[in-house]
Amino acid sequence: MELVLSIAIGVMTTCGVWLILRPRTYQVIIGLSLLSYAVNLFIFSVGGVKSNVPPIVTDGVPNTALTDPVPQALVLTAIVIGFATTALFLVVLLASRGLTGTDHVDGREDPK
Repeated sequence: MELVLSIAIGVMTTCGVWLILRPRTYQVIIGLSLLSYAVNLFIFSVGGVKSNVPPIVTDGVPNTALTDPVPQALVLTAIVIGFATTALFLVVLLASRGLTGTDHVDGREDPK
């Protein structure tokens, strides 16, 4: 399970960085979102990936068999903040497109 999660984090990070380096602002915003989701998955995986273990604390279960709830709370907070930031970026993108007439990051069209 850890291998699949590591590969997913790597692919999302790679795609996010590639999209951040694109010249259009919408692609940059999507790249930032992918990169933030990859970081969220990384933080979530730091808490430990456990399967087939009940989440009930009993006398015979050691504490190492339980998943840490703090990274889950941090990821939930980061998802909410990331959603609000993405919405703000999209509003700024639309305002910039209306003012400049282009959606390139530097404000200029590609020479043809």
